[in-house]
Amino acid sequence: MAEIRLVVGLGNPGPEYAETRHNLGFKVIEALEVALGIEVKQRKFNARLGAGQHRGKKVILMKPWTFMNRSGEPVAAAVGFYKLELRDLMVVVDDMALEIGSIRVRASGSAGGHNGLADIIEKLGTDAFARCRVGIGARRSPDAVEHVLGRPESEEKPILNRAILRAREAVLCWLEYGVAKTMNEFNRTPEASDGIGM
Repeated sequence: MAEIRLVVGLGNPGPEYAETRHNLGFKVIEALEVALGIEVKQRKFNARLGAGQHRGKKVILMKPWTFMNRSGEPVAAAVGFYKLELRDLMVVVDDMALEIGSIRVRASGSAGGHNGLADIIEKLGTDAFARCRVGIGARRSPDAVEHVLGRPESEEKPILNRAILRAREAVLCWLEYGVAKTMNEFNRTPEASDGIGM
């Protein structure tokens, strides 16, 4: 039986949230759909799923279809159903603590104030799973919710588009080589590239 890898991108369902900073996890999943030829449309675990093959592994792409702070239930359900080890899970999230456009891959760690990540940690009972954090920059207003649920400014869009593609490449690296090599390759200054996405 082929090894299984689960890649989860966090966001909020619904057209009103589609282009917000908080939906960068969904955007990375959409970029992976194109790269891997996988359609994320199956409804299961209160999520949208798609499955395909990459380098001899079965890859499942997931968008939890709950709101952000309830992301843990679909993720825990999928991990249990597919009998995954935690090393087989990668979660992609936006992060206010990172400079806009930067990405950071980690093998484990706290939620860092991210409600979606916090709920996954709570439901899995551990923080020992890989995550790819995509920087959206510090909030410009006193209200963090307003920042994450806001749409990027026009000058931010190309920066975030490059970050989406870089995060996609980081996930592809993780699928093939694991988290240690991916951290070594991608936890550096982003390089210029053409962007699509936001």
